[in-house]
Amino acid sequence: MNSTFMERTEQAIRGLRRLAYNLWWTWNPKAQDIFHALSERKWRSSNHNAVAVLKSISHAELQARLCEKEFLEQVESVLQEFENYMGKKDTWYTANTSGNGSRLVAYFSAEFGLHECLPIYSGGLGVLAGDHTKSASDLGVPFIGVSLFYRNGYFQQTLGPDGWQHESYPLIDPDTIPVELVTDDAGNPVTASVQIAHATVTFHAYRINVGRATIYLLDTNREENDLHYREITSRVYGGDSTTRVMQETILGIGGVRLLRKLGIAPRVFHMNEGHSAFLTLELLRERLAQGDTRADAEAWVRDHCVFTTHTPVPAGHDRFTPDLLDHLLSMFRERLGFDHETLMSYGRERPDDSEETFCMTVLALKMSQAANGVSELHGQISRDMWKGLFHVENSEEVPIGHITNGVHILGWMANRTRQFWHKHLGQKWIYYLKQEAIWAQVSDPELIPDEELWALRYGLRRDLIEYVRRMMRHQFQRVGADYDTVQGSILNPDALTIGFARRFATYKRAPLFFRDFNRVVELINNPERPVQIVFAGKAHPRDDQGKRFIQEIVGHSKNPALFGKVVFLENYDINVARHMISGVDLWLNNPRRPMEASGTSGMKILIHGGLNLSILDGWWREGYSGENGWAIGEDSTPASVEEQDERDAALLQEILFNDVIPEFYDRDEYGIPRKWLQRVRKSMETLIPQFNTDRMVSDYVTKYYHITD
Repeated sequence: MNSTFMERTEQAIRGLRRLAYNLWWTWNPKAQDIFHALSERKWRSSNHNAVAVLKSISHAELQARLCEKEFLEQVESVLQEFENYMGKKDTWYTANTSGNGSRLVAYFSAEFGLHECLPIYSGGLGVLAGDHTKSASDLGVPFIGVSLFYRNGYFQQTLGPDGWQHESYPLIDPDTIPVELVTDDAGNPVTASVQIAHATVTFHAYRINVGRATIYLLDTNREENDLHYREITSRVYGGDSTTRVMQETILGIGGVRLLRKLGIAPRVFHMNEGHSAFLTLELLRERLAQGDTRADAEAWVRDHCVFTTHTPVPAGHDRFTPDLLDHLLSMFRERLGFDHETLMSYGRERPDDSEETFCMTVLALKMSQAANGVSELHGQISRDMWKGLFHVENSEEVPIGHITNGVHILGWMANRTRQFWHKHLGQKWIYYLKQEAIWAQVSDPELIPDEELWALRYGLRRDLIEYVRRMMRHQFQRVGADYDTVQGSILNPDALTIGFARRFATYKRAPLFFRDFNRVVELINNPERPVQIVFAGKAHPRDDQGKRFIQEIVGHSKNPALFGKVVFLENYDINVARHMISGVDLWLNNPRRPMEASGTSGMKILIHGGLNLSILDGWWREGYSGENGWAIGEDSTPASVEEQDERDAALLQEILFNDVIPEFYDRDEYGIPRKWLQRVRKSMETLIPQFNTDRMVSDYVTKYYHITD
């Protein structure tokens, strides 16, 4: 074998190592195929972790595997695609702005949901942040993220024989996941510190590469810190209010200090929810230390900060008592030159009320030049909620707008679906996700025949069922139950398949489907028109009512009348979600309106040909047209919770009985549900170009970041 070929193999090995540490591979199926091919066992056991795969293979084995010419060419092709992506100059950002890359956006979020091998997120807020980052990279926006490194992550969920949720917190080893320690030129960790109570707490950071974007994760697990300070960043939203203040101090104040240590000077500081709002006080401290007056310093901070709120109810906003804040932030307050009441005034709606708690959302609203909710209705709710802060009678005068959330379509797309669209729309469609003209083609049955669209749906449903059966085998075996004798009865590839997966917060009303249990049994067991439903989700460890909801659904899944037709999957994560959103025919969402600020799970099914059945809350209120899915209830909110729950439960079952199920099973002589597929086409055409993060991020850039001139 000649030296040139061996040089190619060594170059490919170096390229694979670089690629493994860039999460671009998480939305590129060809790259994933390479790591899967290198070690199928490790790929599966590590929850699809490219770094873990490479670390399990010796250099000698890699070298030998790449001596297979076809495999080497496959690797080289993917690496070239990666290099082309990273070096691309003609991005949306350069075409639509001045292209000034120095006008950096720093996006602070308490969690980032990027991939299942990085369990440092708890739910929708983190997944949105991850999708935001990926689209910022795709669009070429100069973007960095800041968060915390949770070495115990969010909990792993198992269910006891009685259906009760149990939590465990396995340790995450940073050496085995796609993160890199941030070091200086000498190879030493870059550190910074914050003052908490009477201590100086030091932290280092890890870097995650997400395409062209970068995320920094702050970690207080250092020997020089006392044990209770080392534990600050151990768990996502862990502990009590004291832990929460300390986490938010590290995130906000510490995040700014890390960026300064790295020589990074963002033009925009974007706070994704109020958890990071202390960053405004650190920016204020910097300006005061440079000699600005307080008024000038506040004006500078507002000019550089924007804020996104995700919480439609007052009780959901972080509030801290005066005593707690004085205990934990007194040293920082002294560096600001403020007395206690002055500091508290920044987080109070009524600055002179010494009894009022400190609200992080109030701080963020006061210190930002722009603020937004995450759907049109949520923007209205937020303006009503905060009109007292802005001293206006008319809520429309409150300076809170809205940018409706989206999803990163490429990151949520099953490979089967991706190949389908490559075939019908060409290879370049992925660059034009938010262009309506691309998706208008979906309505053309000459371009996309009903038969092929229905074949896609059948293939995706089969993929989901096979995945569910593998998962259920594990769940049965873990509790010592016999699975082999029942596995064939777990789900039916021909049945209408409904999905419900999300956090089991009580307002999301997971058991609503079962309120009229006898009718559910009738609905599911119709031999001519069978229906099945797959559930997944975690309840917060301190949310016993959410755990009871899980227990209730697990109980239904064990009922002989519903067994194999109602399924609950343990340990909901991005991987479980990816299988569900691609495989189900109908996505069910029934929150108690108006408590769903936006929701994004139903957006993820669109590209796969799934349809939505949802309350007119959050994004669905804007997306629903009457022809692209189904709505539960009207665009209004009943006067009482009891009335709303009773009405919505009855309507849900009526729509299923009278509209959804008949349309799904209305087949022509070839077995094709033409009316159903027409609704699928209308869903894709009207919703995909609007409810994606390419559109969302471009809206932030042009409307809120003000970096386009």
